[in-house]
Amino acid sequence: MKFILIAVATAIAMVAPVAATVQVDMRTEQVRFAAGASGTTINDSITGYETVLYTLGAEAGQQMTVRLEPSNLATYFNVYAPGSGPGAAALVNSQFTGPMVPDINAFDATLPTSGDYTISVYMMRSAARRNEVSNYTMIIGIEGELGDRVLNDFADGLQGGPDFYQVSTRSGDRLNLRAGPSAGTRVVAQLDNGQNVRNLGCRMAEGRRWCRVATLADPGQVGWAAGDFLIEGSGSMLPQPTSEEQACLQAVTAETNNADVVLLGSSFSEAGTEVMVGVGAQRAPWQCIAYRDGSTSRPMSMTDEGKL
Repeated sequence: MKFILIAVATAIAMVAPVAATVQVDMRTEQVRFAAGASGTTINDSITGYETVLYTLGAEAGQQMTVRLEPSNLATYFNVYAPGSGPGAAALVNSQFTGPMVPDINAFDATLPTSGDYTISVYMMRSAARRNEVSNYTMIIGIEGELGDRVLNDFADGLQGGPDFYQVSTRSGDRLNLRAGPSAGTRVVAQLDNGQNVRNLGCRMAEGRRWCRVATLADPGQVGWAAGDFLIEGSGSMLPQPTSEEQACLQAVTAETNNADVVLLGSSFSEAGTEVMVGVGAQRAPWQCIAYRDGSTSRPMSMTDEGKL
């Protein structure tokens, strides 16, 4: 009996994923389908203990298929439900066939929950410790029309959420407001970075979250915006300063010893964000450059008035 237990334990160790004590190089990639597409093909590679996490959005009731074609046969993938990931229980492991894994390295199932799914690609420990390389092709598809309402929404991320969103683009650019939840639909308006909009509900399409929103002006615009660029906002009509703009507002306040400052405008470039700040009742212009690391240049007066 002792020999049988040792043999079973040895067999499990041979097929177990990377041990928790091993340092894993993990990177995350967001999967996005082309406009109007229901799937995509990914060509990538991993070396040794490297793991790649692919995230994409889908809704309960849709059919997801994943097929992995690796050059190194010690390569497999796990699928994690929304709210889960490496370190937690996987929905499936592609090396074990079953109801959702009809063949090794193939996943085909009706999704039980709405939200962002994670697919992790890794090599078995025996191959990883030899620092082997695996080049692979992964084909992902999501089929099925969206229902009338979101089903089994994890943590209320789609069905509900905040009353208001705020536009938050990484480059400070404007965000397209589209006629439908697709990058291929008509642009009906553009939203300013920092602008607040009303949340009318979100859905998953093309591998990402799309939210139907309404501008706060009267009359306003209604359309769909990519959820990647929306954070919780407020019902204020005034755009909220970005982190770069806020940093310069604080820098100008400190430089002028005057808390009566307003944002006049800003422009983004690779070198930094140029922010114009008005100081005092006359809104005397000051210039400040904000950098990605959170620092700023020393504010400079654009008039001959000196400090106010």
